[in-house]
Amino acid sequence: MTNIPETGRTPRVQIRLVIIQILVFSLLFTLGGRLWYLQIRNGHEYADEARSNHVQRVVQPAVRGDILDARGVPLADNETRLVVSASRTELMRMKDRGKAVLTRLAGVLDMKPQDVMDKIRLCDSQTPKPCWNGSPYQPIPVTTEATTQQALQIRERPEDFPGITAEPTAVRRYPAVGGGRAAQVLGYLSPVTDDEIQKAKNTDSPHLRSDQVGRSGIERTYDKELRGKAQVTSYEVDNLGRVMGETKSDPGIAGSTLITSIDARVQAVAEFELAEAMKVVRNETDNITGRKYEADSGAVVVMETKTGRVVAMASQPDYDPNVWVGGISGQDYAKFTSKDSNYPLLNRAIQGQAPAGSIFKVVSASAAVRAGYGFDDKYNCSASYNMGGRSFANFESKGHGPITLGEALKFSCNTVFYALGHKEWQRDGGLEPKNPHDWFYKTAREFGLGSETHIDLPNEVSGRIPDRHWKQSFWEANKDSWCKQGKKGGTYVEQIAYESCLEGNQLKAYDSINFAIGQGDVLVTPIQMATAYAAISNGGTLYNPTVGKAVISPQGKAEEIRPQAHGKLPVDAKTIADLDKGLRMVVEPGGTAAWRFIGWPLDKIPLRAKTGTAQVYGKQTTSWLATYTDDFTIVMTISQGGTGSGASGPAVRNIYNAMYGLTMDGKETGKALLPRPQAQLPTVHPDGTIDSPEIKPYVPPSPEELAPPALAGPPPLRHD
Repeated sequence: MTNIPETGRTPRVQIRLVIIQILVFSLLFTLGGRLWYLQIRNGHEYADEARSNHVQRVVQPAVRGDILDARGVPLADNETRLVVSASRTELMRMKDRGKAVLTRLAGVLDMKPQDVMDKIRLCDSQTPKPCWNGSPYQPIPVTTEATTQQALQIRERPEDFPGITAEPTAVRRYPAVGGGRAAQVLGYLSPVTDDEIQKAKNTDSPHLRSDQVGRSGIERTYDKELRGKAQVTSYEVDNLGRVMGETKSDPGIAGSTLITSIDARVQAVAEFELAEAMKVVRNETDNITGRKYEADSGAVVVMETKTGRVVAMASQPDYDPNVWVGGISGQDYAKFTSKDSNYPLLNRAIQGQAPAGSIFKVVSASAAVRAGYGFDDKYNCSASYNMGGRSFANFESKGHGPITLGEALKFSCNTVFYALGHKEWQRDGGLEPKNPHDWFYKTAREFGLGSETHIDLPNEVSGRIPDRHWKQSFWEANKDSWCKQGKKGGTYVEQIAYESCLEGNQLKAYDSINFAIGQGDVLVTPIQMATAYAAISNGGTLYNPTVGKAVISPQGKAEEIRPQAHGKLPVDAKTIADLDKGLRMVVEPGGTAAWRFIGWPLDKIPLRAKTGTAQVYGKQTTSWLATYTDDFTIVMTISQGGTGSGASGPAVRNIYNAMYGLTMDGKETGKALLPRPQAQLPTVHPDGTIDSPEIKPYVPPSPEELAPPALAGPPPLRHD
């Protein structure tokens, strides 16, 4: 027998196992101690070091898409400039909060130190411009016009300019090719705000802190398409800022190109002629007030009648949109938002409201037909219309005897429409209405007045149709104020307030009488009237006016923005034809616009028009002129500019002459800018580039060229 334990292990084996167990337990104990040391004793220290190794995102903004006119001429594009920017985050970490660095930077850029410091301060309700209204974490542009020498000084001395960069960057540009700026149509850009970033966070078009976004005009409407997608590269960096490696890269996508229906040549003509008309009329004396006309603002719209596309849109006063590039100065911002400048940021074509005056009479004539009055029946055009002891005078107190509604448009006879408005008010029940038809008010709304036209520009206003519903709601909102202010037998204002307090919610007879000629509380915009007159021209369709015509992707794929309608005129084809005939008589001998269209080739290019002179309490009269051909509609207005044909007539005639290439005696010049609408899109090449024709600045006709041809017979009417 051998001496072997039951386990089968010899004493030597057992000793080895014990030693191994001791080693294992020692290693486990050492490992546990190390873990305790790392995670418990020095855990905070190592956590801080780990946090210093983080991911840094580098954003390269996408190049914003160009905005082109209908033929490919750039209205807004980009140019490469040397942009000097400051990192506010880095500067604020310095003991002096970056004051020394910014002072040195000001010396290099030939700027005042305070001006540089103002550029990077954050905007709030208490901080005047200039200031930064974008994210405080992104580089803030100090100047977009650095010279090469200035940029080299900054880049060669990084130790003197920590937190300052000087890089070539694509910067927005509004070239005003041909002389037309289209400022209010294009709009401008500014940095995205934190609130906008949060609101867009979960949408299909989120914002990055580096984004510049459209603030007005088509820059705002088509911001998503124009902005593109920035390239974002993520790097892992340590606490010293050293790159440890690239973790992710999202390729950027350039912004799409927007083709508009604007014709840069016609835009330049429209802007010049509107400004010139206002300049001319300021030298004329207003017979009513005895003062020179103020002509403080104006607008003109040129529109395709069959599509609603906007060919030109000008508003005065205007401004240079380039002042917003790189951040607007405090002086410019104060100028643009002050009463003295009359708010040039407003687009009067879609935001300017005024009574329509006599161009409203196409609505009243339509309402009369709907109410049962015959278009070709005879109505007395007397010198005045009397109602309850009050007399409502015709323009210049002239009468024309019995005339049709078409002739009432031709002569712009107020008294015909006074009588129709009054009769309909009486038929509806007067002060005690019973199921009133309200044909005049209903027709106005169905002409698109009192509501937005749905143009693809932001902040359009709706105007006002003072029907029974509006009267009631307006009275409820102002009753308390009127009752406090009003005084029986007091001043004119106090007496009006007293009467309004008692019965301001009632639709009075004089309300309907004034409404019939577009006066009283009526407010319309030029774009509304252009849309309505275009509908008469095209057979009754109220189109949504559009500036955008097509979006071209970076790959060259075109997506057309097709015309859309929002309604039909509330009259039949015969009434539209009757209106058209009456409006043609306005430019024929004897019509109120005839003296401005002497020599126009009516047989070749049929033209229709309606003049209007609107009265505004406390101001001089507002000039209106609405016109159309088979292809185009032009509406112009000049606030405090006098009569429709007198102030606006020459400018509208010159715009038509330039478009159709005509002289004042109707002869062709061979230089027509746009004798018919631009149907085709510009040529787009496979690489996405678009042909851009060269255009020359508009040269206005000489005084000799503007002289109308002499005609035999009595001089034409010159009113309304």
